[in-house]
Amino acid sequence: MSKIVEIIARELNLEVANVAGAVNLLDDGATVPFVSRYRKEATGGLNDEQLQSIDQRLRYYHDLEKRRAAILKSIESQDKLTPELAAKINACYDATALEDLYLPFKPKRKTRATVARERGLEPLATFIMAMDPQAKVRRRAQQFVGDDVPDVDAAIDGALDIIAEQVSENPRAREAVRLHYRRDAVLRSHFIKGKEIEGRNFEAYYEFTRPLKHVQPHQLLAIRRGEALGYLRVSIDVPEQRATDSIARVMIKQPRGESAALVREAIDDAFKRLINPSIENEFAARAKRHADEVSISNFSTNVRQLLMSPPLGHKRILAIDPGMRTGCKVVCLDRSGNLLAHDVIYPNSPHNDVEGASETLRRLIEAHDIEAIALGNGTGSRETERFLKKMRMPRHIDVHTVSEDGASIYSASAVAREEFPDEDVTVRGAVSIGRRLLDPLAELIKIDPKSLGVGQYQHDVDQGMLGEALEYVVEGCVNSVGVDVNTASPQLLQYVSGLGPVLARNIVDYRREHGSFASRRELLKVPKLGPKTYTLAAGFLRVPGAANPLDNSAVHPERYAVVESMARDTGCTVAQLMADKTLRDAIDINRYVTADVGLPTLRDIMAELDKPGRDPRSKIVSVEFDENVTRIEDVAVGMVLNGIVTNVTNFGAFVNIGVHNDGLIHANRGPNGQSEYHIGQPVSVRVVKVDLERGRITLARHRSGTL
Repeated sequence: MSKIVEIIARELNLEVANVAGAVNLLDDGATVPFVSRYRKEATGGLNDEQLQSIDQRLRYYHDLEKRRAAILKSIESQDKLTPELAAKINACYDATALEDLYLPFKPKRKTRATVARERGLEPLATFIMAMDPQAKVRRRAQQFVGDDVPDVDAAIDGALDIIAEQVSENPRAREAVRLHYRRDAVLRSHFIKGKEIEGRNFEAYYEFTRPLKHVQPHQLLAIRRGEALGYLRVSIDVPEQRATDSIARVMIKQPRGESAALVREAIDDAFKRLINPSIENEFAARAKRHADEVSISNFSTNVRQLLMSPPLGHKRILAIDPGMRTGCKVVCLDRSGNLLAHDVIYPNSPHNDVEGASETLRRLIEAHDIEAIALGNGTGSRETERFLKKMRMPRHIDVHTVSEDGASIYSASAVAREEFPDEDVTVRGAVSIGRRLLDPLAELIKIDPKSLGVGQYQHDVDQGMLGEALEYVVEGCVNSVGVDVNTASPQLLQYVSGLGPVLARNIVDYRREHGSFASRRELLKVPKLGPKTYTLAAGFLRVPGAANPLDNSAVHPERYAVVESMARDTGCTVAQLMADKTLRDAIDINRYVTADVGLPTLRDIMAELDKPGRDPRSKIVSVEFDENVTRIEDVAVGMVLNGIVTNVTNFGAFVNIGVHNDGLIHANRGPNGQSEYHIGQPVSVRVVKVDLERGRITLARHRSGTL
């Protein structure tokens, strides 16, 4: 394990001692959020991102250890495991190099080489590989002619098949070819004749040639999608002559004589038939993995920003799922997001029942003391927004436009059916829109992140890698905000450190049977929630109104004694200490440093006492769209419009300017590239181009670009 710790520390440029502390905790079952928040002394204060990287690399090396053990067992079962080979395998910490060492011993299906061996031609191959300049190969080959080998040429051909396989299994030969792929590989894509019109979305790649190392991740994923759909033919090429010359320098020690010429012939065959297809696939997979990692990182960032969107907070909300012919579904929610009432209004064409819609909304607003309106951004949104602005409200009520992405997925899900078994999908969808305004995190975690309308090519990347990355993201968001144990859904609770779906459901069931939790300690009465899980989860669960005010803070129960000692030394109660900044300012935290509690933890405790249960999310911001621009046909080149960033990719940022089609600010148009943008960011943009046929709008940042 110490070797793995050293390797991970070197890979991530971290201190060995800090990595060792993290690895010990993670291997013992601790979660990344728990280690990041409550074990800073053990890790030197490593943050979530660093700990996630350690966790991922640790899993990689654990998998490598399992593979190493399987390889050693396989070779040993063949009675071919020498001490030298075992030492090489045990010293190898690279998956590709490990497979290269195993390749000669890997069980194979019948190949040309195995057929040649069965015909007794391996001694001839050995004779040729000796490369004696004086050797008479054809004379020696005559000795192998028989029932299975009709003539000398057949004998030599079989021997060369054996040599070609040996060349292809030589780690140094393979590495020589890999070197050319790293330096010289070129990706080419061509359109398939007859598919030009059907595949026009991929026309940028109809005749595409670029060094593989310079191909952008989004380009590679687009090309692979075009290939999968049958529009493109794709290859990765390296200079064949230079590659085979490099192999020859590895394999041919004596370049003169008939044997050397035959070995060179076998090398050419090995490259074309065995090595190049294998290495091409390897580098295609490697390039795909890199593209996946970049795309997943981009997607994870977007999802994190979306989940951490500012909440409106505990307000009574009227939510509208806009529509035209079928009307607008309206729901009223209390401050906890519970459904109070629902109705349908028809203010838009073809009905245009403005008076009836106004009367219904005023009635609902008064009856349920509505404090804010959430308006979905789907079809009919701008028309409904115009209606709301003209409508005479009982009092001023802010209207917030909310993304509908994924709402239809939620409304038809098992989660929605469980929450609202007696309501149809339209009501459920409207509730989701309202709850997204109330608390985006609590609502959006119920939806598959791939359906949230952010990221790039998320359906094309490795779904296992994506799922793992998103698990980190959602878990990190939920635990950074904290969860009210008495109101949280099982979908939210399952992401709390240490819990999971089963314990989340057990908590909700316990709550339903016994009423609200009165303290954190009561969690230990939940079936299957033992002391270890309690340690991992308690600090992230909040109990508003608990007798101990620390139960509604991020101070971990294992550190309550520290706070109680501070209060006792200051001559006050814990509640008074939390309420009075002058009392806290008088505390010298150095007095409370122990072997288990260091200054990082004490600083966190003081910060939490200052703002107990603080929400790390920012304040909500609204954007006013141009009232005269509601369709793409209203958009004209040169217009300066307000917008809000809805998606950030490697090639640019998409901006909602109040029409159905989001515009794109290409990455090369911003002063600092796409990294200057984030989900939900208000921006001022200038229209550069409008393509009505393809429904595309090109934008540029206007001046400072921020509203």
